[in-house]
This record gives sequence, C-alpha cells and structure tokens, in this order.
Amino acid sequence: MQTRRLGNSDLHVSEISLGSWLTYGLGVEADTARRCLDAAFDAEINFIDTANIYGKGAAESFLGEALADRPRNSYILGTKLFAPMTDVDKGLSRAQVHKQLDLSLSRLRTDYVDLYQCHRYDFDTPLEETMEALTEVVRSGKVRYLGFSEWPADRIQAAIDMVGVEKFVSSQPQYSLLHRDPEAEVIPLSGANGISQIVWSPLGQGVLTGKYKPGEAPAEGTRATSDEMGGFIKGLMTPAILEAVQQLRPVADEAGLTLSQFALAWVLREPNVASAIIGASRPEQVHENAAASGAKVDPALFARAEEIVARA
Repeated sequence: MQTRRLGNSDLHVSEISLGSWLTYGLGVEADTARRCLDAAFDAEINFIDTANIYGKGAAESFLGEALADRPRNSYILGTKLFAPMTDVDKGLSRAQVHKQLDLSLSRLRTDYVDLYQCHRYDFDTPLEETMEALTEVVRSGKVRYLGFSEWPADRIQAAIDMVGVEKFVSSQPQYSLLHRDPEAEVIPLSGANGISQIVWSPLGQGVLTGKYKPGEAPAEGTRATSDEMGGFIKGLMTPAILEAVQQLRPVADEAGLTLSQFALAWVLREPNVASAIIGASRPEQVHENAAASGAKVDPALFARAEEIVARA
C-alpha cells in the first residue's frame, strides 16, 4: 500500500481508504463489518472515514468499539458534521461544531480526530462563524486538520481567503469515471491551495465493478437490491451505462487489473487525489481494491476508457 500526503498537512494517507457511509452500523452485519476492518489493516489501509450522520451515529459507534484495542497512532480517523441529527441539531454553527464534535468523539472513543470535515456547505450560517469554530476545535487539540465535502468552488475560495483561521487540507468529492465534475473547478482550485481530494464513490456505487449486467436483475445481496444501501445507485443503473462498463472489461484486462482495480487506478492517476474511499461489505472486496494502490497503467488505456464512458 502506497501513501500520499494529504494537502498541506503532515498526514500521509493510504491511497485506498475505508469508508462507512452505507455499510458499517447500517447495511452490513457487525461481524462482517469487523472482518472488513481487519482486512483493511491487513492491507495496510491507514485512513478510515465516517460521519455522524451515517446510521445517525451507528457507524461511529461501531468504529469506536472495533478500533478500541488498536493503538490510536496506527490509523488516521476522519469524521464529518452538517446533516440533521435531530430536528434542531444540524448545520455548521459554532454551537453545532462544538456539540457534534464532542458527541462524535464520545461515540468513536477517542480524544481527537485527525480530520474533521464539513459534510456540505451551510448557507444558513455565516462562513466566518463556521471557520472560527473549526479553528477553535483545532487549537483545542480535539481536531488535527480540517476538510470539506461537496462545497461550491466560490465558497472554497472564500474560506481560502479568510485570515486568522485554520486552513482546509482536504476536499471530499464524488469522483469516478462516471462522475468527473470536480475536474472543472474543485480540483484545480484545491491543487493551487494545498488541498487534496479524498474521493467518495470512486467505483460509482459499485457499478464500475461490472457486477451489474445490462438486461439482468441485480443479484440478491448487492447494494442495488438493498433498501438501506441502494437509494443512491439507481441513476447509474441505466442500460447505456451498464453496457459501457462491460466494454471497459477488456481494457482492464489489458492493464492486468480487475474492473474495480482499473477504476480505482483511474481515480488515483490524478495527482491531487490523495485517497480513494471504498465501501466494502466483504473482506475480499477490501483486498481486491487495496491492490489498486501503486498500479502502473498505460495512459492510453485510461483514455480509451474515458472515450467508452463518454459515449454512454
């Protein structure tokens, strides 16, 4: 497993990281989730990403218990806030930054998180208030570094321009062969300002694994058939996209990789990407995806893959 520096921080995160969005504490049984976590450590994955909203605290609670016996310096831990935990507990106000962080630390059974991320931009709270509160929690020692997820470029620039506050070191966008929006503004802006990408859904909700075939019903037990995990995949399950993914298979074969590994290697071809976050429901998926780290792929194969997807 290779690592990359996370923005202007002193954190070096594994190129493949483990997420818990629709899986741990929600869609995957605890024993299986623990085996996935063990597989991640076996594969030298050192970055674990979660959020308070995942399972309304359930993912953080699972990780707090599962990580309790591991040395705290053996992994890098990131969590997030913004989404409503109750009717009144939501957003990025000063009060919420402090309250939600303390609740997350309690569930995670730790004194600090390495990365605290704003899950979305809060248009109801002045940016100055949010940045001042985030600065307070960093300087208190409860947070080492700050990040954001899916912020508009103009709001990122506004945060960069603020003086006297702690700076962001990470951006967490959706980014894959099937979703390239960050290339237009977020990646160039981040790269010029010491901010790295830690990518969510690099496998397009599992569509880029090739397990969903055009004209065939999804197999039972997959994300597409799960009430808990399937809500975000429907827009990618079109015949044109599924057919394009199958056309990627010989390209991945030529690279000597599985489709999943090829899709992850494509994301990691971007120098501003520090890590691709995977969501695994089986330990074998962790090991397969971890093998994408350090893969050497002819850029011409990536170009061919992009052409195939562009026609979908």
